[in-house]
Amino acid sequence: NAGTEADVYISLYGERGDTGSRQLLRPQKPKKFLKGQTDIFAVEAVHLGHLYKIVIGHNGLGSGNGWFLDKVVIMDPTTDLDYTFLCQRWLDQGQDDGSIVRELTVTDASTFPGRRELELKRKEIWAAEKWKFQEGNTLQFYNRLTRGFICLSPDSRVDALGDKKNKYGKIFFMWMYA
Repeated sequence: NAGTEADVYISLYGERGDTGSRQLLRPQKPKKFLKGQTDIFAVEAVHLGHLYKIVIGHNGLGSGNGWFLDKVVIMDPTTDLDYTFLCQRWLDQGQDDGSIVRELTVTDASTFPGRRELELKRKEIWAAEKWKFQEGNTLQFYNRLTRGFICLSPDSRVDALGDKKNKYGKIFFMWMYA
């Protein structure tokens, strides 16, 4: 009872827009959405750029309309990229949380070349800067908007007036842009 006879709809979202809701029609198999079966559909749309989420669900009509969805894989013929959206939940009014529509985000970071690059840069910056946050260090932030300092002391006190010289020893300046 993990398949469905209901009409299934999908919306794809990318950096250049979305497809709107589309009913999944014309599967390559005579019966669609059966338990343990993989169904393949063609969705015609303008190129959306890198995909980041989908919304998938069904209309709840028909006998045995509850559906357990494992995952959705979208193959972009323009870029030759595959996007994987894990669900592993029920779309059923009588199961799980009762929802028949799910919003799924892309699970494979490799489909976002920019995301991978950003994550590597973040790790690199943290490796270089984490020593400032060791116990005993005092941090002082300068806010260019207010032209004031905020001082975070080792004893967890926050001084919004901050001082360039501090009895706690080391002071590190960080620029905050507001």
